[in-house]
Amino acid sequence: MIGSIVRVVIYGLLGLVGLPITTTLLVLALSHAFDPRCGTPGDSGGCEMGAVSIGVMAALPGLAIGVALAIFQEWRKRQRG
Repeated sequence: MIGSIVRVVIYGLLGLVGLPITTTLLVLALSHAFDPRCGTPGDSGGCEMGAVSIGVMAALPGLAIGVALAIFQEWRKRQRG
């Protein structure tokens, strides 16, 4: 039981940190690839702030996905065992 709780916490923290980082980098790469204004002096950091905003908003869904994945794995393990 303690192992299950630890796994849920670890997966939740990985989701809480991993999804925002991945989302921020993906949005930043796509915005620089498809918007020619990104990175120019007239942009004044608009594309970067948009990427960071989306990354920050992805933190709670990342936590929920990590916790749900850990709970699903524990459920599958108990079904088999």
